[in-house]
Amino acid sequence: MNHTAIYNTHSSVVYIEDTDTGVIAKDVSGNVVTLDQVLVDAELAKINAEQAATAYQRQRAPEYPPAADLADGLYWASKGDTTKLTEYYEACEAIKTKYPKGGAS
Repeated sequence: MNHTAIYNTHSSVVYIEDTDTGVIAKDVSGNVVTLDQVLVDAELAKINAEQAATAYQRQRAPEYPPAADLADGLYWASKGDTTKLTEYYEACEAIKTKYPKGGAS
């Protein structure tokens, strides 16, 4: 993510190379761009905060039941049987409880 922070804060950078001694950023002509580390650090903190705030979404997504289950539940609900739809909603609610919005899971 450090590269993203560099690109976000230094518009002239088109290439970043990680070396044993640090990062070298270059512009389109191959010239070394001097990085403002304060800007990079602030942007990195912002990116990390955004990632942390939406972690629950990435945790939930692979565990939600498939959309086909919702479609099947809706079909049967239209026929008067809400059992499958209720099961789908309960499965979703269990995932939401497991990974709460703003939670530390």
